[in-house]
Amino acid sequence: MRGGGLLVAGTTSDAGKSVVTAGICRWLVRQGVKVAPFKGQNMSLNSFVTREGAEIGRAQAMQAQAARVEPTALMNPVLLKPGSDRSSQVVLMGKPVGELSARGFFGGPGGSSPGKMLHGGRQKELFEPVLACLEELRATHDAVICEGAGSPAEINLRRTDIVNMGIARAARLPVVVVGDIDRGGVFAQFFGTTALLAPEDQELVAGYLVNKFRGDVSLLEPGLDMLHGLTGRRTFGVLPYAHGLGIDEEDGLRVSLRGAVRESVVAPPVGADVLRVAVCAVPLMSNFTDVDALAAEPGVIVRFVDRPEELADADLVVVPGTRGTVKALAWLRERGLADALARRAAEGRPVLGICGGFQALGEHIDDEVESRAGAVDGLGLLPVRVRFAAEKTLARPVGEALGERVGGYEIHHGVAEVLGGEAFLDGCRVGAVWGTHWHGSLESDGFRRAFLREVAAAAGRAFVPAPDTSFGALREEQLDRLGDLIEEHADTGALLRLIEKGAPAGLPFVPPGAP
Repeated sequence: MRGGGLLVAGTTSDAGKSVVTAGICRWLVRQGVKVAPFKGQNMSLNSFVTREGAEIGRAQAMQAQAARVEPTALMNPVLLKPGSDRSSQVVLMGKPVGELSARGFFGGPGGSSPGKMLHGGRQKELFEPVLACLEELRATHDAVICEGAGSPAEINLRRTDIVNMGIARAARLPVVVVGDIDRGGVFAQFFGTTALLAPEDQELVAGYLVNKFRGDVSLLEPGLDMLHGLTGRRTFGVLPYAHGLGIDEEDGLRVSLRGAVRESVVAPPVGADVLRVAVCAVPLMSNFTDVDALAAEPGVIVRFVDRPEELADADLVVVPGTRGTVKALAWLRERGLADALARRAAEGRPVLGICGGFQALGEHIDDEVESRAGAVDGLGLLPVRVRFAAEKTLARPVGEALGERVGGYEIHHGVAEVLGGEAFLDGCRVGAVWGTHWHGSLESDGFRRAFLREVAAAAGRAFVPAPDTSFGALREEQLDRLGDLIEEHADTGALLRLIEKGAPAGLPFVPPGAP
């Protein structure tokens, strides 16, 4: 039996598609519905490794958690990981298959070793595999909630679209368009998005969902009525602005729990001092969600920095993962951050390098794969030599460090040869400088507390980790908050009818339609 479905599209990038999709998944699973998330194509540097060793967007892994199912490659068959403004690594069914220019991917020449499936780098050739993944999920679930990408009204890309109206039309999915009213212009966005779609696409657009509303909803209702009159489509809900949801972002510097620290009251520290964490905002930063678990701790203040003077009062500096280790190294040196990190290490002040950040802290890098820069000197803070391999390491390791069990996930081309120091996960430690390829290790509560105690001691701070902070429980609370937003502020009966029966017949055409 084929399960129902819904596509959550957006008027813009960052309109709230990811969190609305997660919220609908959590609401449905609480109703006893077996539901799965899906995003045919995702562009993000924040990724996750599934149990079978497949790399998918971290947002889809979060949505799977909202749906209380195990994430799989079926949920995000195509992942694009930018390496520059004009090219991305293409990850197909969880495995990298080549590096392509934007022109090569969306149609036109460009690309190196694209792999058999890409056959010259045409996005349209991925349509059938993507559709097959969606249909497989629909065959095994009661409902599949799909997330679009960017806007469905990107008329320059519609011909080869495999993530918005292309997949909606092929699978006959009803579409709800989400708009961020906090940015302004949401009525024009809803109307314009609809009016730029072809008639065959418009007949699937069932209506709209307003996101991030502040104030009295009654003041918005006349506009919603006028929008209905103009488009023949209703608004399925007005979701209020919610502070500090802490849900994984696809990209950007608005790290999930950083918002909670910045926008809401920071929980007071258990001990006498707070602990300040500075994260170097390196180019092509990946998996910045690694620091979410630090920001979840009472009394830990996380901020992103790009100047050496901003490290002065930091008790811990994190050099995070990056899709461009050599580029990040050059950036650290150009900004003066490399010298500041060297001074910290000499003074015994804590530094943590994760994945690409770990590689940058080493002595030497040989890269003929990612940057093709060849031999490059690292910062020399850890006795590590890195060689970039053509095959990407994708793993879900578990182990022990600082006397605590710890788990994580690995996503990297760099192979590290550790030549000294104390063992630390798969990397090493020298004094107060730590390095590891493991993402997500700080989500292990006991290990995180032990690590923070070490940092506080090295920094001379009377900071005490809270004994009962559970990152997993906190994430569940945040996902439940998303489910509550849908349940309390959306017309869930109407959404369920869409999922089960599709878009209503007879929706009017809004001119002019696609050119």
